[in-house]
Amino acid sequence: MSKVIINTDQAPAAIGTYSQAVKVGNTVYLSGQIPFVPETMEVISEDFAEQAQQVFKNLAAVCEAAGGTLNNMIKVNIYLTDLSNFATVNEIMSQHFQTPYPARAAVGVSELPKGVQIEIEGVMEVPNVN
Repeated sequence: MSKVIINTDQAPAAIGTYSQAVKVGNTVYLSGQIPFVPETMEVISEDFAEQAQQVFKNLAAVCEAAGGTLNNMIKVNIYLTDLSNFATVNEIMSQHFQTPYPARAAVGVSELPKGVQIEIEGVMEVPNVN
C-alpha cells in the first residue's frame, strides 16, 4: 500500500521533519498537535483549558482533511506536563468525542515543544468510501 500525506492549513504547519498525518489504507496516523493557532503559529494562551481546546480543534482539522472526524479516532495519546490537569483534559475530551470513546493513554512528561502544557497524537480509522 502507498502512503498519502495529509496536510491542511486549518491546523498548524509542521515545525519539524514530519507530516501532520499519514494515511495508509483506511488508517491515519496523526502527528502530535500542540496548542498553536494555525494562522499565527503561536500558543493560544497560557491557560491549560484553552490550550487543550485548541489541541482538539487542531486534531479535528487534520481528521477532517483525512476524510474523518475525531470520532473516527481509535487511539489517542495525551502528553501533559502537569498530571493535575488530568480531570480537566477528561472534561474537555468529553466535549469533543462521543461514545464509544477511543483507546487512550495519558502520560506525564517533563517538557513539550515550545513550552506548551499538552500535546495529543493518535490513530484514526476513516470510513471506507468504496
